[in-house]
Amino acid sequence: MNSSRRTTVLFASVLAVAAAAGGWFAQQALSPEEGGANAPAGLAEMGALRPDFRLPDLDGVMHEVSEWDGKVLVVNFWATWCPPCRQEMPAFVELQEKYGQRGLQFLGIAIDRPEAVKDFMDVIPINYPILIGELAAIEVGKRYGNRLGSLPYTVVVDRDGRMVFSKLGELSREQADKVIQSFL
Repeated sequence: MNSSRRTTVLFASVLAVAAAAGGWFAQQALSPEEGGANAPAGLAEMGALRPDFRLPDLDGVMHEVSEWDGKVLVVNFWATWCPPCRQEMPAFVELQEKYGQRGLQFLGIAIDRPEAVKDFMDVIPINYPILIGELAAIEVGKRYGNRLGSLPYTVVVDRDGRMVFSKLGELSREQADKVIQSFL
């Protein structure tokens, strides 16, 4: 294994362990019902305007989050190596299909390598945009309230661009559906 590949593997391993540990510790402080307005410090500030950011998609095309202004935007930070992330994605695909015509837009922010995301999407089709950020995506996540950098992490932004819900950890289909319906 060459030095560059070894460094990449080491970086990915350290990032995975740190995210998993952070998520575990954060989840210990949360009850299953928490994640919205009663969320602990470290999650999105409810009612605050969503931060702007710019990240590339899988083809390297840059996208501004403002492209989805006027929609109910569900921003989900995830990675291919994160089991809870992979578990919640089929529900997100289903909800995007169900509510897309009513102004819902899921947006996946992958904290991962583009090659890993492409391989993942070859197996699990996703019907919403995925942006890639690696370290840049971690910084975006922090600006959206995920100070711990744990995954998965989801923020709902209303049509006025205000953060109205955040959840650290896996978001169930039922909880996502309930939150989404309240803002459509």
